[in-house]
Amino acid sequence: MKRYDRLRDIQRLDPDRDFLEIYRITATYEFPWDITRALELALYRTYAVPSIGRLLAETAELTSRSQKRYDDTALLLDAVVEHGFDSVPGRTAIRRINQMHRSYDISNDDMRYVLCTFVVTPKRWLDVYGWRRLSGHEKAACAAYYRTLGAHMGIKELPHTYEDFERTLDAYEKEHFGWDEGAREVSDATLALMASWYPRPLARLVRGASLALLDDSLLRAFRYERPGPVARGLTRGALRLRARAVRLLPPRATPHYARQNPEIKGYPGGYEVSGLGTYPTPGTGGCPVRHLSRPDAPAE
Repeated sequence: MKRYDRLRDIQRLDPDRDFLEIYRITATYEFPWDITRALELALYRTYAVPSIGRLLAETAELTSRSQKRYDDTALLLDAVVEHGFDSVPGRTAIRRINQMHRSYDISNDDMRYVLCTFVVTPKRWLDVYGWRRLSGHEKAACAAYYRTLGAHMGIKELPHTYEDFERTLDAYEKEHFGWDEGAREVSDATLALMASWYPRPLARLVRGASLALLDDSLLRAFRYERPGPVARGLTRGALRLRARAVRLLPPRATPHYARQNPEIKGYPGGYEVSGLGTYPTPGTGGCPVRHLSRPDAPAE
């Protein structure tokens, strides 16, 4: 198999019908490392909406139990990618997500915005740091995949096309990004978690590199000092060099799922999807994605 053979396979599929297959190829064969980084950034962006960041601070899930919350979020989302919406693990994962989210009174607009970050942030990351850009088929399949996930989560007025997701995200961030003390605490805890994955001498460097990847709207919302041009240039240049190197490598022979990532540290002995996450009551714990609390929300 050659480097672009899977892209040709994708282009022979129908993104409206085969969106799960296309998204799975994109996320687990073509860009597993990039998609992981981009989804981390996607969730991080949501903290800059005060109604989201404030709730996350109140639950303390991302400040007191950062690693567990990171692991559970990645593994629950991963179960759907790996096994599909109609599988037992996929249905169980969605049920767990919905059970946690129903503990909080969260607006549909916030839910929809979080979903938009999952669609738009990876595409924008790959435009800059990927070994190739996403094809039109992949963008359409990604939108269809998350539109389906959003429907299972009871989110209303879902965008349809990738362009719809992008317009919705940009408008929401323009209107809602702003300062919140609790959100800053969540942001600091997340940066500390990412630094903790590396040897101690590298921790400060990793934090600096993470800040160098943030756009100015995020830096303003969290009131971080804007990194200098050297830090930004070195960090972004290193990622572009990585992309060039990956382009020269042979294609991946086997899929790589999020559960295989070294950043997942909380389940060395394995896990059951049904046991992931928390069983919170309001004010005692929560989930890193805001969702609407309502008695008629779908269970799966």
